[in-house]
Amino acid sequence: VVLDIRKAEEYRAGHIPNAVNVFYGSWAIGKDGLRNQLPATDDLFDIIGSAGIDTDSIVVVVDKVDTMTDRVGISRVAWTLRYAGLENVTMLDGGYNKWVSDKKTVSTEPFKAKAKTYKGKVNDNFFVNKDYVKSRLGKAIIVDTREPDFYLGKKKLDFVAKAGHIAGAISMPTSVMYNKDGTLKSKNELELMASSAIGKDITKEVIIYCDTGKFATIWAFLLSDLFGYKNVKVYDGSMEEWTKDTGAPME
Repeated sequence: VVLDIRKAEEYRAGHIPNAVNVFYGSWAIGKDGLRNQLPATDDLFDIIGSAGIDTDSIVVVVDKVDTMTDRVGISRVAWTLRYAGLENVTMLDGGYNKWVSDKKTVSTEPFKAKAKTYKGKVNDNFFVNKDYVKSRLGKAIIVDTREPDFYLGKKKLDFVAKAGHIAGAISMPTSVMYNKDGTLKSKNELELMASSAIGKDITKEVIIYCDTGKFATIWAFLLSDLFGYKNVKVYDGSMEEWTKDTGAPME
């Protein structure tokens, strides 16, 4: 199943043949005053089934890669599908942009998937909440994937209450993972970045965050699915939630 998460008008203008279109906003919703949150499990399973995805499907997630936000939208959906119990999920490196630049076949015919009843088993440990992160400070490796100025407290987004980072977190910016054309750097380069920052112990618990739980997912996906780290989690509330809590330790 080729899952195109671009806007409907972008999909209609041209897409990979037989790709099914389910916009990003269906997969990551606003909830409890926070951005990019998981839908309710029943709703998530309905979305998956409506895209023609079953437990044994191989899913390739596609978006444009014009901006960093577009690029990590792909990984957020891929990580969400893995959370929902799908084993065979991957991302189209370079997105739809590379598909077109490589002169691959493009269709303008909408593809209607045959809906299925999805009955997966949720991987609860893929996403963690604020209380869990608090309980693991000083024990797990906490990874901040925002740009260095945000990690260092020199900048912050308007909806983040305080500048800085979670106490004890290390910095692994998402942007360094990509080439200018939106493709990922080589596996060797990425693996070196990862092992240099968090070490080579693939059993160590790693909790990754950003501002809303979107940018964090590309490191989470690659660490888990490409490099074999066994205990990788995403803090979904991230800084948007953490900084609202006056008792949440920051530096």
